[in-house]
Amino acid sequence: MRFIADVMLGKLARWLRILGYDVVYDPNAEDETLVALAVAEGRILLTKDRHLVERWRKKLRQNGYLLLTSDDWREQLKETISHFELDIQNHRMTRCPDCNGLLEEVPKESVRYKVPFFVFTVHDHFARCNQCGKVYWAGSHYERMNAALDELLSELQRGHLGNA
Repeated sequence: MRFIADVMLGKLARWLRILGYDVVYDPNAEDETLVALAVAEGRILLTKDRHLVERWRKKLRQNGYLLLTSDDWREQLKETISHFELDIQNHRMTRCPDCNGLLEEVPKESVRYKVPFFVFTVHDHFARCNQCGKVYWAGSHYERMNAALDELLSELQRGHLGNA
């Protein structure tokens, strides 16, 4: 499933990328550009802009859209996951949260001078974005993101059990 997010949804785009989803996000894109790109690339539009949906509803029906209601990124993420029944376990940390590129595992030696010395000595596994070249490793930030996602999954599961 591939998405495109409007200007108001930068944090949502980032977290969907962390979950491994392909999300185009350009904070400078005009509505017409978003819709054209969604249609051309078969992407689902994520938006908070009711007027955008009303104006372009016919074109957006081809691939779909989700009109989000909350201003809170956590609620937006939960709504998106629930609406599309997204897998939030199996593709985590496979995309660059910054540019949407795919992350590829790289040999430790190849990042020796691209990461802090301490990180190089403590970690054995590294990934590099195939677009922007940013290097990633499973440090404390990675652990905090996974904990946040696990909590989100738990909230979603409690919500579904409460509705059953």
